[in-house]
Amino acid sequence: MGRAFAAACTVTLITALTAFTAAGCTNSVGDGPRAAHPEQDSVHRSVEGQERDLTDAEEVLVEHAESMLVKKCMEGKGFRYWVAPMASVAERQGNGYVLDDVNWARTYGYGGEFEKKAERARLADPNAAYANALPVADRIRYTKTLDGDLSKGELSVDLPAGGTVSTTSTGCLAAARGKLYGDAATWFRVNKIATSLTPLYVPHLVKDPRFVKAVEAWSRCMRKAGHAYASPDEIREERHALAQGMSAARAHAAEVQLAVTEATCAVKTSLGKTARALEREYRAAKLQRYSEDIAAYQRMRLGALARAESITDSEA
Repeated sequence: MGRAFAAACTVTLITALTAFTAAGCTNSVGDGPRAAHPEQDSVHRSVEGQERDLTDAEEVLVEHAESMLVKKCMEGKGFRYWVAPMASVAERQGNGYVLDDVNWARTYGYGGEFEKKAERARLADPNAAYANALPVADRIRYTKTLDGDLSKGELSVDLPAGGTVSTTSTGCLAAARGKLYGDAATWFRVNKIATSLTPLYVPHLVKDPRFVKAVEAWSRCMRKAGHAYASPDEIREERHALAQGMSAARAHAAEVQLAVTEATCAVKTSLGKTARALEREYRAAKLQRYSEDIAAYQRMRLGALARAESITDSEA
């Protein structure tokens, strides 16, 4: 999972189970070693029985291929376009409900350096600088060429928890996704559904006595270590304020110390393990209605991975 990569729900740092109900992302509630997404894999198989999610490394590849396709499309329309740097595998880890990967925490804390890196990249984005330097008429044409024009084609989908989201079916982004996923309209639908399911089960999960007991045990462990937090989301709410007035080096050291303590307590109390197990259980119980959409989402992502390998190989 990523802090900086541009995909569904990836620009928002999911910090608490309670926040999931508003954010509507499919990110895992736990956060152990994350070279892949084994807990998501199990969750989805419990609903559908055959597909799998992409690993973090595979997501990097797919996103890079999409950016390459957008570049080719934009250049074909007479504009310059730069392929954005992709967030690394490490950057995609560590932002679940609770940290329980001590090694990741010891190295990256809460990923504060990744957040700074992402902000620097945003401010130095050559595509934004290029677009802003264009004459007004060309800038408008650039935007419509990239993002599309709703008046010329619109896609919409009703979300599982209510509401409707729409996007344009035209433009280089839509064209790139069509080539990568095979069908832009179907991809938009299953992607939005599959990444908006947490409000259907998280409210039940957070009330489960097993989850409540695990959080309480984690909190007691944290207090014994000198950090009085009732839940991991309290840390997420306060961690930036804790570093105010510190030098960059001291802030990072404090972040790492707190993150390691959180992860150590999560391992000791099995909070991350419990949260992941409950997520699998509740997804299996609550999401049967969307099993076909979840399976289609995963199949299309796997198809995109195969195409991405070919696309990126052509760049070498």
